[in-house]
Amino acid sequence: TVDTDRYVRTDKDRSHETDVVVIGSGIGGLSCAALLAKYGVKVTVLESHSVPGGAAHTWSRNGYHFESGPSLYSNMNGRGKEANPLAHVLQAIGEPLECVQYNTWNVIVPEGQFLTQIGNDNFFDVLAKIRGPNSDAIRQWQRLQDVMRPLAKAAALMPPVAFRYDPGVVVSAIARYLPSLVSGGTDAMKLTGPFSKILNSTVSDPFIINWMNLLSFLLSGLPADGTIAAEVAFMFNEWYRPDCMLDFPVGGSQAMVQALIRGVEKYGGRIMLNSHVNQITLDSSGRARGVVLRGGGTVKARKAVVSNASVWDTVKLLGNEAPAAQAAIQRYTR
Repeated sequence: TVDTDRYVRTDKDRSHETDVVVIGSGIGGLSCAALLAKYGVKVTVLESHSVPGGAAHTWSRNGYHFESGPSLYSNMNGRGKEANPLAHVLQAIGEPLECVQYNTWNVIVPEGQFLTQIGNDNFFDVLAKIRGPNSDAIRQWQRLQDVMRPLAKAAALMPPVAFRYDPGVVVSAIARYLPSLVSGGTDAMKLTGPFSKILNSTVSDPFIINWMNLLSFLLSGLPADGTIAAEVAFMFNEWYRPDCMLDFPVGGSQAMVQALIRGVEKYGGRIMLNSHVNQITLDSSGRARGVVLRGGGTVKARKAVVSNASVWDTVKLLGNEAPAAQAAIQRYTR
């Protein structure tokens, strides 16, 4: 568990100036803050809730541990391009993560209960049980595997963290890894869009669609229409490997949160809970200069404000007094 009391700030010390403000203490926000702090940037993380972690929340009941957000992890101790992106972050900040490995888990869904195993071939048996041995669902699953196989290969050509769900992919993936993208052909370019685009054009069976939405949520915390195709392709690439195993952090997702918090703090970063951001302040040119907190207090940012909130929640924080804010609001509220 996280000792949250030490992160609660009084009105007296809520206001301050830093280099970068990070809104939200989800895995993405904490990773950003930990890396910034590692490389000498003064950073403050502002979290609206009383517990850090964003969607990475857990609870216990009757001796059982439950995860309420993403919980499907692989290659957490790997290195190189094919390692989990979070593994890269933890290695960079010097925070090892103890994991246990598994390849089988029990699934309870409205259609029934079954034991499934890592790897795509095993799901044919599940479909035969749920839909029947000669059902069209089996042929659809085979078709989805055929579509995903070259995408999985393309996903392995570069670090998954290079893929983005916005125009910034031009910098993070295309410019930096152009030779890999060229060798991957058009398949590599399909990885930057939502996985739902691939799924819905390949599969119509509701059970398969729901299953892939579940896996997408376990990967990213969002269904297929909010999960970048590269993330699912990376999973397929892992599952095609012989003797593939999944990783689960000892202590659950909160163990990852605590490791990132240690990284933020040991390099001089600051985390503030119960610190809801009411507004992002902009200068006359539209550049973010800080935030205003609910209940009083401002945090000024000398270099940048980074939001780990959704796009839609972020634009609401911009106000509408600046032309840049007005353009952003119009773009995302159409």
